[in-house]
Amino acid sequence: MAYIHEHSDWPNFRWDRSGLSVKLADIRHRQGRLLGRMEGLGFDLRSEASIRTLTSDVIKSSEIEGEVLDRDTVRSSIAQRLGLETVGTTASDRHVDGVVDMMLDATQNHAEPLDPDRLFGWHAALFPTGRSGISRITVGAWRPGPMEVVSGPYGRERIHFEAPAASRLPSEMSHFFDWFGMPPKTDPVIHAAIAHLWFVTIHPFDDGNGRIARAIADMALARAEGSPQRFYSMSTQIRQERTAYYDQLETTQKGDLDVTPWLTWFLDCLGRAFDGSEDILQSVFQKARFWEQHRHDRLNDRQRDMLNRLLDGFIGKLTTSKYAKVQNCSQDTAYRDINELMALRALKKDPAGGRSTSYSLVLEPVQQ
Repeated sequence: MAYIHEHSDWPNFRWDRSGLSVKLADIRHRQGRLLGRMEGLGFDLRSEASIRTLTSDVIKSSEIEGEVLDRDTVRSSIAQRLGLETVGTTASDRHVDGVVDMMLDATQNHAEPLDPDRLFGWHAALFPTGRSGISRITVGAWRPGPMEVVSGPYGRERIHFEAPAASRLPSEMSHFFDWFGMPPKTDPVIHAAIAHLWFVTIHPFDDGNGRIARAIADMALARAEGSPQRFYSMSTQIRQERTAYYDQLETTQKGDLDVTPWLTWFLDCLGRAFDGSEDILQSVFQKARFWEQHRHDRLNDRQRDMLNRLLDGFIGKLTTSKYAKVQNCSQDTAYRDINELMALRALKKDPAGGRSTSYSLVLEPVQQ
């Protein structure tokens, strides 16, 4: 069996242009409508939607690879770098900062050239300790040896894919950089899908190839839109469809240069990502409505921070103990803060009582 990169016509990808034309036209129409709708929002709402999207993108791209990042830390890192928040932010984390730096560089500086030095910087940011888990890896340089994508227990591994030999990497990546740097000869969304597939097929690093491939696709989409702000997240949608994502990649990488099935899946996934943006927009309006209702309330920094955490998707039920831990205060102070917020109708007590007493936001429906 020959892998896709072993065919003599690699990397001359081909696809059914007429067969994809209707689907592509629909995707481009929906993309334009979403961006137009976001442009109609005020600066604050647009910025909030963008930071929520980027937060989800960073978290879910890491989750695809089995790595769980703290949402508050990711959001704080993004907000500080974009200058959107300075009060009540979570302490910085070196690893999270590196993942965020890569994603923001890809999208905020989408027009800048992509070259080896830039990619090496991304890779070094992903692995600041020079290790992936407990294993030492080559960081900020092409992998020095072979690369197989495998699954299953030791001794009974299943090989899904074998990447090009390390000796091919300089020429393979040079070809990729030349292609990526040229004005697209096809639709920019198709360009993004091919960039994703091409890079992850070369698999030039010891680890982090999937996350970098998705960052490159986001960079290509940002170029297509001419905007650094993100209002939909491919990585969030891919995380929901992770099994199908890996299956489609494996099937494509074991096939010939006809990548129509991959492009079809990518476009469909992108459409579902547009649908997901509705959830983000709804939560943005909900947050804006909440603070409009409580704009005259006298809140201390602890209360304001906790309310923002809840509005931004605080994980699990809020209890007095959690409040005290998050805000680094005593149980008595936490209890007093919560009671004040209930009196202001910002919080309400959940039905279950006793030792399991928890609290939720008081939210009213919003009209968009």
